[in-house]
Amino acid sequence: MLCPTIAEIVVEAPRVAKAALPGQFLIIRDEEKGERIPLTISDSDPVKGTVTVVIQLIGASSHRMVEAFKAGDCYADVVGPLGNPSDFVEMSPEELKAQHYVFIAGGLGTAPVYPQAKWLHEHGVPVDVIIGARTQDLLIYTDKLASACDNLYLCTDDGSVGFKGVGTAKLEALAAEGKKYTKCVAIGPMIMMKFATLTCVKLGIPVVVSMNSLMVDGTGMCGACRVSVDGKTKFSCVDGPEFDGALIDWDEAMRRSRQYKPEETAAMENYGK
Repeated sequence: MLCPTIAEIVVEAPRVAKAALPGQFLIIRDEEKGERIPLTISDSDPVKGTVTVVIQLIGASSHRMVEAFKAGDCYADVVGPLGNPSDFVEMSPEELKAQHYVFIAGGLGTAPVYPQAKWLHEHGVPVDVIIGARTQDLLIYTDKLASACDNLYLCTDDGSVGFKGVGTAKLEALAAEGKKYTKCVAIGPMIMMKFATLTCVKLGIPVVVSMNSLMVDGTGMCGACRVSVDGKTKFSCVDGPEFDGALIDWDEAMRRSRQYKPEETAAMENYGK
């Protein structure tokens, strides 16, 4: 448990570990009739044959995945790596030299920021990371990210540690200080990614977001994870999960993210009965 509501799970999956790249995700089904849950890969170790995911306990499926399984147990399915890797993976050494990335991580989104920042840092790209949470107790991966970037900025809504305020306000403060970035990557709650996008557009910084849309099969067949990008229908699972934040219809995406709230509430109320 990284904090009372967020768990880190290390899964033995050698072939996935060898193939995983920053930005990709898994779909895990805990039991035969269980929900298929998409989870971004927050770390992988090809030598040990393990992949790491981080999950927030918010519904019946996530609670069961954490509470009903112990070390040595097996999930029914672990499928991946799925989705497209981050665009910088395909950049040439010359292109990478010209980059200066800033990441804005909100809550659970901090974990998938880690493999991206780590990859860039290992390839000599300057990287700054801004982590935001409501309070100090909800900050995760701070030690890992401190070693995977050039500058780490902590932000809390209550001011319990670091900058008092949200991550987008910190980005504006850094820009006011003269910081220049070639790209921003924002990962976190959808509302946070929307406002990170608006801030980056105002500052003239290209912005990429990782869409944590609802999914079923993860192969582009069901259409559950569709998102409107530049007026065109895309699927987070096969076209993403990363998109240009400035091209996303955020109001539609947020409406879709709430469409199963009644079912989720009912499932949680019946959990454990």
